[in-house]
Amino acid sequence: MKRTKLRLGQVKVTPAKGELAANFSLLETIVRDEASQTLDVIVTPECFLDGYLATEKKASHRRLFEYAVSPGDSPYIREVADLARKQKCWFLLGCMRKEKGDVFNSVLIFDRAGQLAGWYDKTHCQTHDRKFTPGKALPVFSSDFGPFGVMVCADRRWPETVRTLSLKGARVIFNPSWGMHDQRNLEMMKTRSYESEVVIVFTHPEQALVTGPDGEVISFNQSRYQRLVVTEVDLTEVDRTRSGECSHLRDRRPEIYHL
Repeated sequence: MKRTKLRLGQVKVTPAKGELAANFSLLETIVRDEASQTLDVIVTPECFLDGYLATEKKASHRRLFEYAVSPGDSPYIREVADLARKQKCWFLLGCMRKEKGDVFNSVLIFDRAGQLAGWYDKTHCQTHDRKFTPGKALPVFSSDFGPFGVMVCADRRWPETVRTLSLKGARVIFNPSWGMHDQRNLEMMKTRSYESEVVIVFTHPEQALVTGPDGEVISFNQSRYQRLVVTEVDLTEVDRTRSGECSHLRDRRPEIYHL
């Protein structure tokens, strides 16, 4: 039987650019000292491990490749996997991932046993993100709390991203981010949750925001003193909304949605 209530831990701290060892140490400290409660999922901001090095104007592809990790042989990835195993929770790590000659803006996903369950590569790349190879898919991942999706930062600006993941069955979407986190973003996230009847977990170095399927704000934290924000969400609210009289997903008219 899949879990319906989740305890989410959102890491809310700004990592140092290019300091992989220091950033991992910071992450480890936060999890060790502040994750005293039992958590189901821990999420970091976008490119947490490298401090989002791509935002530096002088950061070339060669430099990004130097600081990107290969999940199969990185000591930092092994350590994060160990954190997930010790905490017995799902762990979503924002980092640069390299494969052959490509560098991706990725989120690595570890299950409760510390196994790498997969990754998501940012699909909508603009400005500094053009240094990355864009992802080519919007996968949904299986878990003990049902299907979930992942999108990275700007991916949320396109309603098709959230809608696609929701139509694939995701009841919760994790959104590691770095950029915009103003009032405009707050209203956008509420709208994205409302129009696709889904929980969205927006995790930013300066803000932890969770929005629900009715467009409500479940949690909103910008405190400079709280480095791990814990929120409980009830995914049965997603099921309730999607089975209601005015379900957006159920009452779609895909046969007329064409150009």
